[in-house]
Amino acid sequence: METQAGFLPRPSADLLAQLEHIYQDLHANPELSMQEHRTAAIAAAWLRQQGYEVTEGVGGTGVVGVLRNGDGPVVLLRADMDALPIQESTGLPYASDKTGTDRFGQATSIAHSCGHDMHVAWLMGVACILAENRPAWRGTVMAVFQPGEETGQGARAMIEDGMVKRFPRPDVTLGQHVMPLSAGQIGWRTGTILSAGDSWEVTMFGRGAHGSMPQKSIDPVVMAASAVMRLQTVVSREVAMTEAAVVTVGTLRAGMSENVIPDRALLRLNVRTFKTEVRTRVLAAVKRILEAEAQASGAPKPPEFSVLSEFPLTRNDEAATRKVVAALEQHFGADRVSEISPATASEDFGLFGTAWNTPSVFWMIGGIDPVRYEEAVKAGKVDELPANHAPDFAPVIDPTLRTGIEAMLTAASAWLCRGGTGAV
Repeated sequence: METQAGFLPRPSADLLAQLEHIYQDLHANPELSMQEHRTAAIAAAWLRQQGYEVTEGVGGTGVVGVLRNGDGPVVLLRADMDALPIQESTGLPYASDKTGTDRFGQATSIAHSCGHDMHVAWLMGVACILAENRPAWRGTVMAVFQPGEETGQGARAMIEDGMVKRFPRPDVTLGQHVMPLSAGQIGWRTGTILSAGDSWEVTMFGRGAHGSMPQKSIDPVVMAASAVMRLQTVVSREVAMTEAAVVTVGTLRAGMSENVIPDRALLRLNVRTFKTEVRTRVLAAVKRILEAEAQASGAPKPPEFSVLSEFPLTRNDEAATRKVVAALEQHFGADRVSEISPATASEDFGLFGTAWNTPSVFWMIGGIDPVRYEEAVKAGKVDELPANHAPDFAPVIDPTLRTGIEAMLTAASAWLCRGGTGAV
């Protein structure tokens, strides 16, 4: 392996080739949230092979590997494992054709359209290099392969399963995510880097009737459609232009036949915010509008609301982030490490740092082919590039795989290697 000055070795060509094969296998065999049995088994077997103390089934399908290497800092490294209920359209030779049953009991296609398969490959690479180069560092590494990030269940489930008491308290928790930036580039910021996220399921009630007799009905389709349109005014008319929020209705389902007016409609919606007061205001407005539409339609009863997920703000500790950034700039050069704006995506990664009351740092790794990205920049079409959760999103393997391994390894080295105190 090629050695970095003052840091752990870079991944070898042989390791990268092995991990590329594993990544393609994971991509072709995605698993939905809290169903990641195959992926977890692969991660656990890999860690055992490297000499880690491995605990499986943490919070369901979570895997924790601990590698103790003398006195020193404890560093938690996290990768999420789950895929999405999406039909892939990348056309890749290793594209997924898998299907399954989602958390609502519905049949669905499954795809790694968020990049968590790349995250798993990154952490496997880092775990291997750390295990093979113990003379170069001191401390304890905790490799966490987390289930259920997409639904906001996984980190909570691991914590509720006694993770804080069962494993060493980390001095820092580190995580990263592939994003639609130019591959090989790294994005960071201190403070808030990702928004809070709230998802609700709402049932609106009407009165069913024959399609030819609308006067006998209270049509929940019209009710729901009106509500969806009115919800678009929450951000444009109830949130100040200096603030930020997103309200998205991702599911609207009602009826089974074109000539039957159903008796209910189901909506699933998502809200993203960066401030507690904005979150409170937006959620209250969403509830008010849905209830008012039901009342205006003469609904037999008010809508029913249930919470699908809650994601906290992802906030980076300033001192720990500066320490990571300094290491990344030393390794990659300042031209590849850039400060970015907060993103309206959401994560449950921060719950680990909160549970242990320890600093967290989360950063972004580009996954779009650099030539394609540059062409999009010149054409003013960056927003048209495939992004996370799109059916045609998949990062280019080279240099994304190498960059992610080196970035996480370099960040961990800032605590674990000689010259680093482990203090923030």
